[in-house]
Amino acid sequence: MSPSMLHQLWSLIENTQASIILSLDDTTLVQWLDREFRLSRSLDNTERDVLKNYIQSRISLIRDLAAQR
Repeated sequence: MSPSMLHQLWSLIENTQASIILSLDDTTLVQWLDREFRLSRSLDNTERDVLKNYIQSRISLIRDLAAQR
């Protein structure tokens, strides 16, 4: 995953209301973040797989950060 993609993803997470992040189950949250990310940047299939795997691997951190806000 490129540094610019990482930055864009974490900016999206930080700018998303915590209530949205905390209200969605894991699968739905991954899908929601994937969809929101792709609204601002087109991805090929490989990049999309990498993005979804990355989000899934960081789901606990994403929820912890949202809960702290």
